[in-house]
Amino acid sequence: MSERLEIGEVPAVEVVLTVALHLMSASAVACGLGEDSGGESGETDDQTDLAEARILITALAGLVTAAAPSLGSIHAAPLRDGLSSLQRAFREASVIPDPPGMGPGEDLTGPVY
Repeated sequence: MSERLEIGEVPAVEVVLTVALHLMSASAVACGLGEDSGGESGETDDQTDLAEARILITALAGLVTAAAPSLGSIHAAPLRDGLSSLQRAFREASVIPDPPGMGPGEDLTGPVY
């Protein structure tokens, strides 16, 4: 029989980091930053969906903001950096960028320029 790791045995920090990584990856793809996955269309532009990116980035901002004090700077700093990079990528991908402080998650993190 193969060993299975029960979710209760996984440290909370690993669960939070795993969820954050999934949110970051999905946000990047939705902002048009993902590599072509070799799908039928062969175009990465079809993956850009700023409405979806807004939801994902806002969820990531909530997770990072809420969890950062418990994660410690060694884990929180890279999450904050990744989040702000995604917020800037969203702004750059937008035809009409949100005003500072109004972008996805900026109500939780402060304005990103």
